[in-house]
Amino acid sequence: MIMELNKKEYFKRQTTLSEIGEQGQELLQKAKVLVIGCGGLGSPVAIYLATSGVGTIHLVDFDMVSVSNLHRQVFYKIKDIQKAKVEILAKEMKKRTPFVKVSFTNCAVDKNSILELISSYDVVVDGTDNLQIKYLINDACVLAKKPLVYGSLYKFDGYVATFNVLNGDGDYTCNLRDAFPKIASDIPNCEEAGTMNPIVGIIALLQANEVIKLITKTGKLLTNQLLIYNVLENTQFKMKLKKNKSLIFSTIFKDSNYLDIHCSTQDSSLLISSEELKKRINDKNIEVVSVLNNVDTLLPFKVSQKIPYKNFDVNTFTPDFKKNYVIVCPKGITSYDVTLKLKDKFPSLNVFSLFEGIEKY
Repeated sequence: MIMELNKKEYFKRQTTLSEIGEQGQELLQKAKVLVIGCGGLGSPVAIYLATSGVGTIHLVDFDMVSVSNLHRQVFYKIKDIQKAKVEILAKEMKKRTPFVKVSFTNCAVDKNSILELISSYDVVVDGTDNLQIKYLINDACVLAKKPLVYGSLYKFDGYVATFNVLNGDGDYTCNLRDAFPKIASDIPNCEEAGTMNPIVGIIALLQANEVIKLITKTGKLLTNQLLIYNVLENTQFKMKLKKNKSLIFSTIFKDSNYLDIHCSTQDSSLLISSEELKKRINDKNIEVVSVLNNVDTLLPFKVSQKIPYKNFDVNTFTPDFKKNYVIVCPKGITSYDVTLKLKDKFPSLNVFSLFEGIEKY
């Protein structure tokens, strides 16, 4: 009885809204939401949904908290560095409300697991920063007939949409492939392109807002359109989307591997695994070069040089041919590009890219 009274008091400001009321609050309490990605987008989404009264939330992320996360992923603290994001975020949610059941999966989503993963949830939220994974989530939601609240970032722009919602005529609204049919191979993530923290929070809250409206059947959803918000100009633009009914998602899902194009075509002779580097990291003839754009990022090992990828010029690089060079970056993408350039310029140079980057080290 006391818990019930406290619950009413907790959500009083929200249930006072005639558009929500007790009925809308009950819909939120019964809802099950899956949040994939618990970084700058996913962590605020999860917190706001929990404190809005969503009854069941499952978190998915493979990553640990890093120093470079803290400026925009504001629910993580300095003491959380090198701890699993999903575990920390689940604890933060429980601190704020006793009315949510929180669970988490501390691993990355992939093609083999995603359909089973999303099957138990009413709404899926995309808080990831990997374009390939975004298409994987989108395509799986279309196949499973699950609504998807999409969010993404690029420098000073943020993008929000609610995809794949069942219409009154039995059809579903537009999805990511109606906006961008093919996966682009030249769009960097926030690690490589950079981002300001206000735009991250703005887009995350717009995503949370879409989820709440979707569950409570309140307001107008961002369906069949993509909202683009620019934080520098404080402008927003809604791009109308048209349904492409010729797409066969069972075939698309079957034929796509959803791996980064750069990673899937890398020459194994130019790669070094984390296990091998750990064995050789202290060898005198190993020269580790970081090409992370953020030179202040905390690395798991000492490096000989720090050259931001955006500033790297193979023509000004002077190698020591007695050394074995290992190029490192977050995901093994830009480091492989640098390795190719060095190998092309200096064919006899022993140079390798750290496979899958320092995130998997």
